[in-house]
Amino acid sequence: MSNIINSLYNIRLLDDLARKETAIHKIHPLMKLLTTVVYLTVVVSFGKYEIGSLLPLFFYPVMVFALAELPVKPILLRVLFVAPLIIGIGILNPLFDHQVFYLGGITISRGWVAFFSIFIKCGLTVTAAMLLIATTGMDGLAAALRMLKIPRLFVLQLLLTYRYISVLMEEVARILRAYSLRAPEQKGVHRNAWGSLAGQLILRTFDRAQRVYEAMCLRGFTGEYNTGGYERIRVWDLAYLAGWVSFFAITKIYNIPMFIGSLLTGVVK
Repeated sequence: MSNIINSLYNIRLLDDLARKETAIHKIHPLMKLLTTVVYLTVVVSFGKYEIGSLLPLFFYPVMVFALAELPVKPILLRVLFVAPLIIGIGILNPLFDHQVFYLGGITISRGWVAFFSIFIKCGLTVTAAMLLIATTGMDGLAAALRMLKIPRLFVLQLLLTYRYISVLMEEVARILRAYSLRAPEQKGVHRNAWGSLAGQLILRTFDRAQRVYEAMCLRGFTGEYNTGGYERIRVWDLAYLAGWVSFFAITKIYNIPMFIGSLLTGVVK
């Protein structure tokens, strides 16, 4: 039961973080969305052996964490949820890519380099998506999508799915609470009850969804999700987008770690 309650808290944590009043939170949602899209594009554009070139891209999430005053641990824990999927995707590279290269007298397999490259890319992209939600909120993100002329049905489906996750978790919590009251000495749910509990969850979910829809209609819902209004895009918002896009472009065009290394080497000499 405590796991369900923790899950509900974790789902709502991003919405709570999005209500802060920091400099990053005040940036127009459209600018933050475009910045994140450009960042994701640049991250995935690097080759599978270019680990060093990815290192400067850590600067973006670090700065957002600092300026938005976000807690690092809860967000990184969410990133770790996708770690098994990342490992499952990349672990085959060392098995099929047996080529090696030498770095300072050390033999390194290209397969392992590709694996760590995939791991870093996935970590950066998932973290950027989490930071976008934590600094913008789903309503702000939906408003930005509508400004980009994303189809209304897609935006509405995205919002309702996100909102209904917490409702579904509440139904699961109620079912497990009722089960635990009827079997107080039993740990977990017995496998003989899995089918009946799943059926009850489906029925309760349909019933709850119908009640939610009727409540929305009584409040004037006509198919358009009102995300509220936003001010016009300011000069500071454009500067935020232009600054980060310029940094991402420089990171893509120039190998910054190699440049710094050669500069330090020259200074030493």
